Amino acid sequence: MDPVIVVGAGPVGLALSLALADQGVPTVVLDEGPGKDEPRPARTVVLREDTADLVVRLGCSALHDEGLRWTGWRSVRRKQLVRAVPLGEEEGAVPLPAPVHLPQHSLTRGLRRAVAAQSLVRMVPFSRIDTLEQDADGVTVHTREPGSTWWRGSYLVGCDGARSTVRKLLDIRFPGRTAVERHAVAALRVDLPWPGEAVLHRSPPWRTGGAEVTARPLPDDVWRLDWLLPPRGELVTPDALITRIRDTLAGWCGETPAYELLDTGVYTLHHRLARRWRSKRAFLAGDAAHLLGALGTQGLDEGLRDAENLAWKLAQAWHQGASDVLLDSYQAERRAAVASRLRAADQSLPILRGGAGLRTLVPGSARGHDTLLADGHLGCGPLGAPPSYTYSPLSPPHTGAHTPVGTPPGAPVTDVRVTAPDGKTVRLRERLGQGHLLVILVAPGTGVWDRRHWLTAGVMPRLVEAVDALPAKAELLVTESYPGATAHTVLLVRPDGHLVAAFSGVRAAELHAAADAARGGAVGTAPEDEGRAPTGSDRTADVN
Repeated sequence: MDPVIVVGAGPVGLALSLALADQGVPTVVLDEGPGKDEPRPARTVVLREDTADLVVRLGCSALHDEGLRWTGWRSVRRKQLVRAVPLGEEEGAVPLPAPVHLPQHSLTRGLRRAVAAQSLVRMVPFSRIDTLEQDADGVTVHTREPGSTWWRGSYLVGCDGARSTVRKLLDIRFPGRTAVERHAVAALRVDLPWPGEAVLHRSPPWRTGGAEVTARPLPDDVWRLDWLLPPRGELVTPDALITRIRDTLAGWCGETPAYELLDTGVYTLHHRLARRWRSKRAFLAGDAAHLLGALGTQGLDEGLRDAENLAWKLAQAWHQGASDVLLDSYQAERRAAVASRLRAADQSLPILRGGAGLRTLVPGSARGHDTLLADGHLGCGPLGAPPSYTYSPLSPPHTGAHTPVGTPPGAPVTDVRVTAPDGKTVRLRERLGQGHLLVILVAPGTGVWDRRHWLTAGVMPRLVEAVDALPAKAELLVTESYPGATAHTVLLVRPDGHLVAAFSGVRAAELHAAADAARGGAVGTAPEDEGRAPTGSDRTADVN
């Protein structure tokens, strides 16, 4: 079987190749660059809890070595503190995980190091494709000089950015909105009054503050500062940016403290969504498939979720074959999730960027605006929370055997502690990404019982027999408790950590049917609605 061709060696392409390698699938990564990235301290990424765990699971140490996990979030409007939230702790009954902030070149470098240690990934620098051909058995691409050659792959994934050559060769439209937001950015080393905390300051009182300025901490007293610019404003000159920096630091510290300027830039954010994410054996992921980033949302988060979603499906196809239902589900799930994020941002932009007026005088409006912005920055709500695939084509029909738990079907499972039959106890997320389903039994007391006893007691023998009979490979785990679940509840979880279904007790037939649905049915199964007209969810996914 030919390897999977990954076009593009940014974080998404590297993460996808590592995720496939973890599941025994060889890849060839075609990198049009030299194989290294220029350090840009002002170009940083914020990873939420799920994507940060994915990167660590793939073997990238950069998050520990060069990233900073925020300790808090502050929102300020004019001179008034609107909200101060500790992160990594609990606010009321809702845990607020801390995002991880690091330079993008550090993340890329860490992923490249992980790739270098992976024998199933072949990196090919200076390889820009100019031809793409498909047939029933695979994909053939040609790279132009200086490394002119033909490459053969079983599948191909375009992770080659906003100007994707793969997308253009597949003739896929990329509609959307241009210049949704503009930001002036500076990375500097300085002491600010909130070490480890991210700060959003709306309507700062100094003359050059603009409508909004954000300070996000990095290790070693480095901060990234972002100033929201008018949509159509004058060019930001170096002198004007230095004035902004000095005025902002003085506004926060009382006077301008000593600082070291490391990097600057002006970034324009666009919102775009590719019409199709799959064309036969070719797929799009990351910025090649979508662009977003306004209101604190993170396009890289979504790109890494693309990679995690697609990797186990391609691994299934590579090892055992896959139905069109399974391969089509990548577009159905991920495109709908990103479209929902874009819609939420487009609906919030007029409220948050619509200027002053009576709206700013309504009691509680500042706090409501702050909540919307915090959602995007902290990974909460419609602007930032990990997606749920509630209407996935891989969802089994609901039956009377299904039981509700704290996680709705299609949503990411809670990261509880689990025990494998070999006695090893780990976090649930550590068992993801291996290409097989997870079956989890909720069995209170197993943590204090001798494993030799509970493996042969109660429902375990019947559950082991049911798991062995599933149509797809599955790993059986046990947990002491799961939110909203009673004793002897059985959870079926996808390889990417989304809940398929929960059952009250051992229901072998229903568990088998749910596992078959989660793998997209037997090889050769085609979507029942092939050739249908676009549904409402398809139409609302477009960004105009």
